[in-house]
Amino acid sequence: MTGLSRRPALALVAILLASPVLHAQNSAWTVLKEGLENKDLEDRTVAVHLLGTLTHDSQAADLAMKALKDERPEVRAAAADSLGQMKARAALPELRTIIQKDTDPAVVIAAARALLAFGDPKGYDVFYAVLTGEKKSGESLLDSQKKMLHDPKKLAQFGFEQGVGFVPFGGLGLNLVRTVTKDGTSPVRAAAAKVLANDPDIKSLAALEHATTDDSWLVRAAAIDAIRLQHDPSIMITLKPRLQDARPEVRYAAAAAIIHIQDVDGAKSSTTPDQK
Repeated sequence: MTGLSRRPALALVAILLASPVLHAQNSAWTVLKEGLENKDLEDRTVAVHLLGTLTHDSQAADLAMKALKDERPEVRAAAADSLGQMKARAALPELRTIIQKDTDPAVVIAAARALLAFGDPKGYDVFYAVLTGEKKSGESLLDSQKKMLHDPKKLAQFGFEQGVGFVPFGGLGLNLVRTVTKDGTSPVRAAAAKVLANDPDIKSLAALEHATTDDSWLVRAAAIDAIRLQHDPSIMITLKPRLQDARPEVRYAAAAAIIHIQDVDGAKSSTTPDQK
């Protein structure tokens, strides 16, 4: 067989080998789209969440964008999370709109987390509002926004089921954290404090310092842990009073934070110019 006659044969073999792969992919999309269009809320939410695993697929990004318009907040929140995982930059304008207009806290927080995944500091504004109850501009939140951010059932659901990774002592488990906190909003406010640890805005640092005296021990502990990550010795004046806090968890957090900051500062001081 000559080289010229061999090429069509090889091309035919490639087509035959590719056919099963294409068929499987088409079947997979059929199954996933059935989930995305399913009337059952749980099925639809799971399918939308899984779109986030398809980080290099434009069709998945388009479907997640469509899910942002879903009538159910659980699905919209899943869509926002998926878009953040995909780093689908085309979604940025829509996500910014969501944090201003959506009335469901799970959706707003998911959109804020997605914005932070893009490196958009607008996402921090939401967590600042959750922690402090006001906007960074100093304006009070609207009544509807206050209601949204202080809905114990919705915030607790989101805080534990979606943002548990941010909650201090999250490894203790859902039931134990619920038992020791006795309320629904403090775990999510604590989660917000943890997120603000990475916000370079001085207003967020001021909010965290103020939160070290919060009525909720969980918020106080989270704020202290967030401040620890600033590695700033000047914050010691804020942390030292917490060594006498009524809650042992807060005292321990303050002690660990002070030691950590001193260690980091000491390491910097002992670094020679050549090592720098």
